[in-house]
Amino acid sequence: METVFITGGTGYIGTRLIKKLLDRGHEVIAFVRKGSENKIPVGAKIVIGDPFDVSSFKNQIPEGCVFVQLLGVSHPSPKKKKLFRTIDLASVKTSVDAASLAMVSHFIYMSVSMSPSKIMKDYQEVRREGEEYCLSKNLPCTFVRPWYVLGPGHWWPAILLPFYGIAELIPSWRQQARAKGLVTIKQILLTLVNVIESKPQKLRLIEISQIKKASF
Repeated sequence: METVFITGGTGYIGTRLIKKLLDRGHEVIAFVRKGSENKIPVGAKIVIGDPFDVSSFKNQIPEGCVFVQLLGVSHPSPKKKKLFRTIDLASVKTSVDAASLAMVSHFIYMSVSMSPSKIMKDYQEVRREGEEYCLSKNLPCTFVRPWYVLGPGHWWPAILLPFYGIAELIPSWRQQARAKGLVTIKQILLTLVNVIESKPQKLRLIEISQIKKASF
């Protein structure tokens, strides 16, 4: 079983992923800020530090482990443009630097679909820059690219499902609709587990169609 180092382990996806990995017998190390320790599922090891300071956690990352970067602004929206850079981009750069120094075997980054979007272009640009920074360190990387993950507390886009159904019937709409398709928390968790347990590649992109099938 892999040793998995996770940032963002107190979040919507992170807490669920930690539980699933522990159930499968993985050793999980959750990196958190001081005061958030009690939000981590029982069974995971906890490392406390500053996600914007490499020196605060680089020596706590086991050599050869799988590093999963989930840390980011919750509920992204256009009004959070500045936070995307000060939190999302800054933290992934710090994580990549630390992971490179620790010589991890695989860096997994929760990115976003790159299908053009006027509303979310700032968020997409930051994630694109994050991906580029990951690659600049020559780490074996996987970028998981959902658009929106449906689940507890995140159900509102379900009202758009009839639109997606109509879009499937109209050729000129179909491609764009699929590029911004909705996936479920179950699908994203299964995808992440499959990526973690698979052999690393120099670069692997997991798009929405693959997330829905949880196969690649």
